[in-house]
Amino acid sequence: MPLLTTDRCRLVPITLEMLEAVLAHDKPRAEALLGAQFPGDWPNDDLVARAFPYSRSAIRAAPELRLWGDSFVLDREEPRVIGSVVFHGHPAGHASRYSSPVLDEPGEEGVAEVAYGIEEGSRGQGYAVEAVRACVEWALAQDGIVAVQATTFAWHAASLGVIQRLGMVPVGTRPSPTFGELLVFERRR
Repeated sequence: MPLLTTDRCRLVPITLEMLEAVLAHDKPRAEALLGAQFPGDWPNDDLVARAFPYSRSAIRAAPELRLWGDSFVLDREEPRVIGSVVFHGHPAGHASRYSSPVLDEPGEEGVAEVAYGIEEGSRGQGYAVEAVRACVEWALAQDGIVAVQATTFAWHAASLGVIQRLGMVPVGTRPSPTFGELLVFERRR
């Protein structure tokens, strides 16, 4: 993914070297590679586990698939990380992860799944919508990508607001191992 810019954000692609520093909890090195400061509580183990659900060896073996479209969201005015947008890998690299939102149906090829997070002090200011919109539009312009999906819980009002402002429509549900059923939304080409 190339560097993307929006009115208020710079979306910097996450490289294997950056991710290695994050996974090693080497915040100074990660910040030096990125050229920006992370929030005080970033990166943490919970954030890394949700954003990068693959083993280090899987990421190292195929970074072009596992880190496809992943980016740190930086404030355009100052060198600080305000969030991240990740695609959980390229659909070609993990077809089983992108199964149909309706159980027992085969998944569709070319469906990417986007996830995002904005640090607490920057929430509620529209950064998520701005950053995720740029990444979704980039993904939909890539060969072989027919749709981008996002999931959230029915009770997560902020995430539902972002998804709806992106023009995504509900397409089904998916079980979650932790908090019950996930709602699945999609935007197609």
